[in-house]
Amino acid sequence: MPSPGDYFAALKATPFEDVKVVILGQDPYHGYGQANGLSFSVGKQMALPPSLRNIFKEMAVDLDQPDFEFKDGDLSGLARQGVLLLNTVLSVEENKPGSHQGRGWEKLTDRIIELLDEHRSGLVFILWGNQAKKKASNIDAYKHRIITSVHPSPLSAYRGFFGSRPFSQCNEFLQSRGVEPVLWLAGL
Repeated sequence: MPSPGDYFAALKATPFEDVKVVILGQDPYHGYGQANGLSFSVGKQMALPPSLRNIFKEMAVDLDQPDFEFKDGDLSGLARQGVLLLNTVLSVEENKPGSHQGRGWEKLTDRIIELLDEHRSGLVFILWGNQAKKKASNIDAYKHRIITSVHPSPLSAYRGFFGSRPFSQCNEFLQSRGVEPVLWLAGL
């Protein structure tokens, strides 16, 4: 659960005009001190949550570096490269996943996605899990690339997350439009 000062950390870390990729998750980690306001990210001293471990496994295999060693779970380096790490809900109660769904955050995150869709083109939206996939209806697939899969959590990762290759697909699309690819591994 992020502290109230971190609710909007994703928007601060990746300004609107710098966004080239949106990774959309469900809600922040619900363990004490885990969430830092960037979806799937944790502070440098935190143990890696299972979903993030699965993301890292897929990233390493997808980018043909299966032996890559991840130092920590801080994804702020990706945010600085234009990856907006957003959740559909920006807060949660400790040890109660999904506890702040339906409290208004979805309207805000819908609007953020709508504004990106309206005022930008050629973005990549990576939507993981059912809550995130619902946001696809707010995105013009003719203007942007939408990549979806099941959530990377241990409960669903083997049902379509592993092998989905979102990172290479993202970079292929960006490069096809003359945009610098994301340095996924170097950004960590």
